[in-house]
Amino acid sequence: MGPSLERTALYDFLKRHRLGVVSSISAGGQPQSALVAIAVTPLLEVIFDTLKTTRKYANLAANPRCSLVIGWEGEQTVQLEGIASQPTGLEVERYQAIYFAVWPDGRLRVSWPHIAYFVVRPAWIRYSDYDRDPPFIQESTLPL
Repeated sequence: MGPSLERTALYDFLKRHRLGVVSSISAGGQPQSALVAIAVTPLLEVIFDTLKTTRKYANLAANPRCSLVIGWEGEQTVQLEGIASQPTGLEVERYQAIYFAVWPDGRLRVSWPHIAYFVVRPAWIRYSDYDRDPPFIQESTLPL
């Protein structure tokens, strides 16, 4: 599989999923995980919203390194490690449009106090399919 096909296959898998678990590290060095509603870009960026009052917000604002697990139907998953950032300026609107296409109710949260958006740009990604015999595992360092 060439790089563009690989990215396309990963994108197709990721965009079928609307939930993921994001893991971050607290100021005290403790791992913390949370279920988040996600949307994905063709560049395999993962978008989610959260409140600035949450642990994940404080963790990612202080240390943007994080990981996500997406997809757990059967035994097919993507594990992803990357850097989370908060989009600014016109980027916010562009990422919100992608997120709202998947989560229309997200528009209602825009007016909430303390709402924030994160975009995770992957640096490493692993697709595993243990429903196959033999299992199929594909691991990549990005960019693909």
